[in-house]
Amino acid sequence: MERVIPTPSLPVGSIGSSPPGYVGMICLILTEASVFVYLEFSYYYFAVEPHAGGTFPAGGPPSMQLSLPNTIILLLSSVAVWWGERGIRQGSVRQLNWGLGLGIVFGLIFIMVQAKEWANKTFTIASNLYGSNFFTTTGFHLAHVSAGVLMLIALFIWSLRGYFDNMRNTYVSIGALYWHFVDAVWLTLFFTFYLSPRLGVGQS
Repeated sequence: MERVIPTPSLPVGSIGSSPPGYVGMICLILTEASVFVYLEFSYYYFAVEPHAGGTFPAGGPPSMQLSLPNTIILLLSSVAVWWGERGIRQGSVRQLNWGLGLGIVFGLIFIMVQAKEWANKTFTIASNLYGSNFFTTTGFHLAHVSAGVLMLIALFIWSLRGYFDNMRNTYVSIGALYWHFVDAVWLTLFFTFYLSPRLGVGQS
């Protein structure tokens, strides 16, 4: 009877940051970034055009009661993922697990708070130009956040199974790059929808 000697699972991913997956993620980010540029350009176009109806948005700047803490939450998620990525590069799987876990939790909180803010709005996507632009743009971003959370969950499961080490962690870097992109996009949306009206954009 042959004796089977158990061997540890091999790490996942190649060494370095030049594999096609990394380049593919950069191309995806550039493509998605252009879509957000067009969406935000449409906001500013509506805001400065006369047909916007005087004040844009109608009723003045939106409340930041939920959006401001939600922005902080998303930034904390990015810090957590960065911290976890830094840990695995130094060989700390435990730090990666904590970083990814916190990133997932903060991401889920962001989604729930965003949904609550939507529910509190007095307008819908079909109400007016502002409503259409607001829900389309923030909804598109929320879809990216949801995809990012699923990506972090997959990385978290792989990490728990011991698939990453200090040499092979490219997939972690790819996932972190996407997550940081999602966070960066939200900062531009926060400025556009919540801060720019307070700076006089769209005000008659």
